[in-house]
Amino acid sequence: MNRKEGAQKYRLPTEAEWEYACRAGSTTRFYFGDSESDLGEYAWYDGNSGKKTHPVAQKRPNSWGLYDMHGNVWEWCQDWYRDYPSGSVTDPIGASGGFLRVLRGGSWFFDARHCRSADRHYYTPGGRLGSMGFRLLRTF
Repeated sequence: MNRKEGAQKYRLPTEAEWEYACRAGSTTRFYFGDSESDLGEYAWYDGNSGKKTHPVAQKRPNSWGLYDMHGNVWEWCQDWYRDYPSGSVTDPIGASGGFLRVLRGGSWFFDARHCRSADRHYYTPGGRLGSMGFRLLRTF
């Protein structure tokens, strides 16, 4: 895709960028608050998905207008998976290599706790499951 677009480039978000976009300024478990009982208004997860993906923008967006940051499909990040460093870190840089890539957001296949803004998962690059997808960032 980047080859076809000339100067415009597309890439996966870093894990830090993904969480920043998901939270949209919030500090709660989910971008809409702390209550799992409200999740069905914002996300497709195992409690309401019918065991399948759904078209984007069928649920309520976050305060920045981004849809499906919780649930529907796990989203690939460009970072390699590793344990977080100890202490507070602002805009951390992911590991330079590894065997597993970070996934964020939860999916239609997982329960509500995996849809939290801070929840993270991982999988082998090139792995394909019906519960994984991606969100691209445009750079110039």
